[in-house]
This record gives sequence, structure tokens and C-alpha cells, in this order.
Amino acid sequence: MSGGVRVRVPASSANLGAGFDALGLALALHDVLEVRRAPSGLTVRVTGEGAGEVPLDGTHLVVRALRAACERLGHDPGGLELTCANAIPHARGLGSSAAAIVAGIAAGYGLAGVALTGSALDDALHLAAEFEGHADNVAASLLGGAVIAWLDGDRFRAARVEPHADLRPVAIIPGEQSATHVTRGLLPAVVPHGDAAFAAGRAALAVHAIAERPDLLLPATADTLHQDYREKAWPESLRVVRELRAHGIAAAISGAGPTVLALAATGADPVSATPVDLTGFTVRPIAVDRPGVRVDPLD
Repeated sequence: MSGGVRVRVPASSANLGAGFDALGLALALHDVLEVRRAPSGLTVRVTGEGAGEVPLDGTHLVVRALRAACERLGHDPGGLELTCANAIPHARGLGSSAAAIVAGIAAGYGLAGVALTGSALDDALHLAAEFEGHADNVAASLLGGAVIAWLDGDRFRAARVEPHADLRPVAIIPGEQSATHVTRGLLPAVVPHGDAAFAAGRAALAVHAIAERPDLLLPATADTLHQDYREKAWPESLRVVRELRAHGIAAAISGAGPTVLALAATGADPVSATPVDLTGFTVRPIAVDRPGVRVDPLD
């Protein structure tokens, strides 16, 4: 892959209710980037989401992640031409930063000629999570499907879970943005023991519901751990969550918000048919992304 690589990376939704910083789901909404070697220097072009907003120099997140991967691998990428075609909305809780990190690391591995398998995949996951600060989103974008992420000492790890064939995610995306560092600042340092026990049980149930029993998605996505504490960051989004759940639809805040993710097990979109007021939101059914990040050589 000495000439360059093409990387296709999916969006992701983290937490899925009570699985705070532990559960993630890859979504078939993709950023696509191409990296070509150049005689010298760096050129960055961005179209789609983030165009005109993200930096076009070495501080671009994809470039930083790519160079970090190459440094870990002992590879000098030289001059680069980077083109990003972004479809994942920024600062909406759909893992745009995680996707950029995974795309950059995957590109670095591709340029170095290292396949993302075995221990190399484990190392790439850890590096991506170091960038992000937690592994749920990056693991979903890297591995595809559903993921369980955890920190083992100082090492980030994740396991992939194959989602049920009938699982149908629906993203309910508002116009406003949200910042992860702001919403994390609203969380308390401690929570009641009963709430923690509730969250542990529901997070475990969520894994079973996603993989085997989608009929259990409504109780599986209930949360006492983080959503209510962050209500003032996205009151309308949490209103939508509560009203959808009252109508029997498994809904939760997606990651740091403000997008709402609904999980259904039917072929039809159950969200648009409810009497919930979704003014200001875009309802977008999105399939589960099962392959995860894809790296191909450029001609």
C-alpha cells in the first residue's frame, strides 16, 4: 500500500442506556478518506460535515492519529495528501471524533503495510482509546457490530458482539451540538449504590437483548447512571427519550448527545409513527455497520 490508502469508517453510538463508557454500536453512516503519499508537506481537504470548521493542517484529528500510529509502528509516512468526505455529523453524539481517530490510525497502519488483525488490532484499539479517553466509540468504529469495552489496568480492551439480524437503529438528530467535555462535567463523582446496581443489571441485559433478544430492548436500555444528571445539556433530547419510552420504544441518549438513538426490531421505522413531537429533529433510520473500519489500497 505504498502509494496510499482509502479508509471507510462508520459512525457509532455509545452507552446504549446504562452501559456508560462500556457499550457501543457501529452505525452505517460513513466518513471516507483517502491518503496519498506526496514528495513533501501536508495537504488536507474536507468536504461534507465539518467543512470550513475543522483545521486543514497538522492539528487535524485524522492527521494526528495517523502520525501517532506511524510513530508507534516505526514508519515515516513522509509527505501526505489527505482528502476527507465526511457524512457523520459533528458534536451530535454519533462518534465523529472517534471515527476520525480510527480512520487516521487505520490509514497509518495501511501506509505502514500492517494489517489490522491479531495483536496489531489490539494495539490499534488501545492507541485509539488513548486519543479518545475511553474505548466504546472507537471500538465500535474499529470492530463493527456491537462492542463491550473496558480498561484492564492501563490497557484499553474491547470485545465484539454480533447484533441480532432484526436490530433496526433509528437516529433522531437535533440541530444543536453538544460537547463531551461539557456533558461529562455534569456527572456526579458518586452515585447511589442502588443506581449502580440497576445500571449493571441493565447493561448486562442490553448485551443479551442486542445479540439474542431484541424483544427485551426496552428494559435493557433503561438508565439511572448518567442521563438524568445531564438533562440541562439537552432537555429536549431527554424529553424525546422519555416520551418514546412511554410509547414502548427503546430510546436513549446517544453518547454525549444530543442525538437520541432508538432501537427497534422491526422493518418499519417505529419512531415517525408515534405522536411524540419531533420538531427540530431529523429522524434517520441507520443500519448497523457490521464490518467496522475498512482499509483498501489506492490505485
